[in-house]
Amino acid sequence: MRARWQQTGFVPPRGLANPHVQTLLPRLLPRPRLTRTHEVLELPDGDFVELNWILPAPASPQAPLFVLFHGLEGSFQSPYARWLLATASGMGWRSLLMHFRGCGNQPNRLPRAYHSGDTADAYWLISELSRRYPKALKVAAGVSLGGNMLLKLVAEQGGDGLDLAGAIIVSAPLDLAASAERLHQGFSRVYERHLLNALKRKVAPRLARGELPLSLESRELARIDSLRGYDDAVTAPLHGFRDAADYYHRASAGRLLGNVALPTLILHADDDPFMPAALFERLPKPADAVRLEIARHGGHVGFVERCGQRLRPWLAQRLAHELACWTGTGAAWQSAMDRHLSRSDN
Repeated sequence: MRARWQQTGFVPPRGLANPHVQTLLPRLLPRPRLTRTHEVLELPDGDFVELNWILPAPASPQAPLFVLFHGLEGSFQSPYARWLLATASGMGWRSLLMHFRGCGNQPNRLPRAYHSGDTADAYWLISELSRRYPKALKVAAGVSLGGNMLLKLVAEQGGDGLDLAGAIIVSAPLDLAASAERLHQGFSRVYERHLLNALKRKVAPRLARGELPLSLESRELARIDSLRGYDDAVTAPLHGFRDAADYYHRASAGRLLGNVALPTLILHADDDPFMPAALFERLPKPADAVRLEIARHGGHVGFVERCGQRLRPWLAQRLAHELACWTGTGAAWQSAMDRHLSRSDN
């Protein structure tokens, strides 16, 4: 299978190739200033998701549209979100981020949350975007958990089931069981504890108020020390899965790689500390519509490169190039992005 892989153009700076350094570096980089407007999108089941639209928006309803889905406990404030949204907006794309349920400003209404295979809300959003902007070219990107979700949605819907021209998948844990196991090993447990604490902070008050249909006490929640344990006790029963194993199998998008009919770019680092090495060796052969680009280094949603005397996110460069290919703007993406991304609010 390795013969079908393409190497990315990412080259880490000398001395900064370590996967953990790459994973953590984006938090230290200045993030673009962005003006946004907030929208609550009502869902068919009575719940809602929050959207952040980047301003200024293009005047034409036919302007290309970029929608971003974040990772586990991510948000508009995540470094990658700010960079990717700024990149697309700076190139003239109508750009927005969908917060998964409960990840925006307000807790969601229903006694549930979100998970890696939860495609219904994204499907509803894309359908709404199709209604509002029927003639606009649309590209979606998903990062980490959002990437697994988006790839699963694309595979399930086929080439004509979504009003999308293409999808971009970044650092997605396409084998959820393997990812949970990897995160419980070595230094990766630092990331696991960070994610667990964020999840627990969100669910603990709702559990204490009796809002969730879980046979779990607060002290039991506090003792959970792994993402797999959390998924067994919270994610699975809250969303109709038997247990974590059932959830991981049914929600993992990797098993559907051969079903993808929509043009899809997958970006992955072989040293991603959230996943086992040689991840794609254990997954089915991707469909012809999939372009898989793998870097030797890059960490988890890291990909920080050097440009002159400063560090910058290579992912923003790669996204800009991909969007330029969709709109046929060629090398003009470089000047547009440099103009937009030179501003910082850090």
